[in-house]
Amino acid sequence: MPRFNPLVANLSAPPIPSVFAWASAYDGSSGPMIDLSQAVPGYPPHPEMLRLLGENAASRAYTGYGPIEGEESLRKAYAAHLSETYGTTLAAGNVHVTAGCNQAFICAAMAVAGAGDAVLMTDPYYFNQETTLAMLGVRTRFAPCDPANGFLPDVETLAAAITPDVRAIALVSPNNPTGAVYPPELIAAIYDLCVTRGIWLILDETYRDFLPGGAGRPHDLFARKGWEETLIGLYSFSKSFCIPGHRLGAITAGPAVVEQVAKIMDNLQICPPRSAQAAVATALPLLADWREENRREIARRVEALRTTMAGVPAWRVGAVGAYFAFIGHPFEGTPSARVAERLAKEAGILCLPGSYFGERQEGYLRFAFANADVETISRLRERLSNFG
Repeated sequence: MPRFNPLVANLSAPPIPSVFAWASAYDGSSGPMIDLSQAVPGYPPHPEMLRLLGENAASRAYTGYGPIEGEESLRKAYAAHLSETYGTTLAAGNVHVTAGCNQAFICAAMAVAGAGDAVLMTDPYYFNQETTLAMLGVRTRFAPCDPANGFLPDVETLAAAITPDVRAIALVSPNNPTGAVYPPELIAAIYDLCVTRGIWLILDETYRDFLPGGAGRPHDLFARKGWEETLIGLYSFSKSFCIPGHRLGAITAGPAVVEQVAKIMDNLQICPPRSAQAAVATALPLLADWREENRREIARRVEALRTTMAGVPAWRVGAVGAYFAFIGHPFEGTPSARVAERLAKEAGILCLPGSYFGERQEGYLRFAFANADVETISRLRERLSNFG
């Protein structure tokens, strides 16, 4: 039998389906399953969003191929949104639309690193980004984040981990899996490190729209002179508009990066989903107030989780924010996958093992709490207290 590509064959199977299999063994004795496994919005899309999606999906105008870089209407609308968010001027030429943020990361990684090169990641890391690099033949270097510092990356640790083959640092803020929100001054210091070392900063801001109230701008990097030579920003429309099945993300970068990404996208997808782009281009300014209320709702869920976990002192919150909390479990020496499996089967709590996000994370579990309302989150206290 012909062999498979070992860079793919050696990867583990996608983790989410295996976790869902644990849920099927739960007998319901503790009440309905509390699903904290996947970052899915726990509320429906706005009716106007659904109307726009239906209207544009029924249009012949979007049945053919579209621009590789994305619909001009969405690129302009998103550039205007970015300009307002970051207090600077960005144009459609700085935007490349992709089929989701995972694809945005694949394109960014391929544009700046090849087989045998390396990308530096934080530990813990988002597993899809690590496996993307692995199947491309790009090496990964890791800079551990200290739990005592809320899993924020340390600039000196990152600097020490930059080897000659490193072409980029990949960050996620707010972070997946920990939920940690990186302060603007920390992001700026890491950017300065990348400038000094002549490497790229790939900054995934999928959960940017769920920063705490009063947080201000996430950073000032897009206002820096020459940012196009260092920064590649990533984003997802999925969470803000509750449309993950429509697969829409975006890259924000200099025109030279957009040009390279277009070469990659022409072979990966040809063009992103067209009718969804048209819908989001209209919805982006139209549903701003609705998105702000959703941000407030997620903030209420953050506080509900903090309050709930305070009542279960054996379980500790390593970090929390946006969509995620990284929760330290009390079963020292027990693999996190075993703890997560038992939680699903015996307590009806579905979450991801810390080991999915790095070998050093066996003491933790990822709770994707944003898809559970405040009342559901409050039920965790009793279930965790009774779990032995």
